[in-house]
Amino acid sequence: MKILLTGASSFTGYWFAKALSEAGYHVVAPLRGNLDSYTQGARAERVRRLMTIAETVGDCAFGGTRFVDLVRTGGYDLLCHHAARVGDYRSPDFDIAGALAENTANLRSVLATLAGGGLKGVVLTGSVFEPNEGAGNTPLVAFSSYGLSKGLTAAVVHHRCHEIGLSFHKFVIPNPFGPLEEPRFCAYLMRTWKAGETARVNTPDYVRDNILVGLLAKTYVRYLGEVASGTATAKLNPSGYVETQGAFAKRFAAEMRPRLGLECTLELATQTEFSEPLMRVNTDSAAHYVEDWDEQMAWDAVAEAYQ
Repeated sequence: MKILLTGASSFTGYWFAKALSEAGYHVVAPLRGNLDSYTQGARAERVRRLMTIAETVGDCAFGGTRFVDLVRTGGYDLLCHHAARVGDYRSPDFDIAGALAENTANLRSVLATLAGGGLKGVVLTGSVFEPNEGAGNTPLVAFSSYGLSKGLTAAVVHHRCHEIGLSFHKFVIPNPFGPLEEPRFCAYLMRTWKAGETARVNTPDYVRDNILVGLLAKTYVRYLGEVASGTATAKLNPSGYVETQGAFAKRFAAEMRPRLGLECTLELATQTEFSEPLMRVNTDSAAHYVEDWDEQMAWDAVAEAYQ
């Protein structure tokens, strides 16, 4: 089966591509930048690895001239649209209209061309931080301007799929973590512990949904198989560890401590800032959805990545 996967240089995108390739899928991965432009950081390493497992095409932004030429080659079974403008996703000045335009560039023409080539359907990656996704404090508002742009993107892609007669499916991700991710919360914990210091968790009361990226990728592969066979639900919201951020930090410390021989000490602050919803999580247990999931091996991989 031939998959056109956008956004494969991202953290989750790379792991999706890897899991799909290991499952026997032919993955075609168009990237926005020139292949030689990925030279630093985790993204450069992901692209280097991606080129060994997928047909990788550089300078191929979604909807652009080269992307249109790529879809005209035909033979794609699924379009997995994972790419999205992220930038400073926490900024209140995030360009919502610009992100929507980039995420859906030339969309109708792209979908019509793919449909003519035998496309079975579209799987769009969504975020639990969009409006009306997941479960938590109501109303389920967008976390940010970025979250709003993702929700608007989903509405437009759904509309265009319906217009052309393509099946539309949505795969909603919570908060993935694991090897090759950008420096975020887990990287902060590890950096602090390696320095022999105590890591401070400033927002321990937020209830979030953290998921090992390997489990998320396995979930994605199974869902795509169901989409291709016509048995998939319209949307899947895979869930990992649903708990407070304080509890997750303790979980992370407990997993790293014996593997890395670090003290992994924590200080949970008294949270006073609640600018985000207290709770937002996904609703479909990923561990019960996939087969052959080895949780301990996944934690081994996390420890090895930070060693």
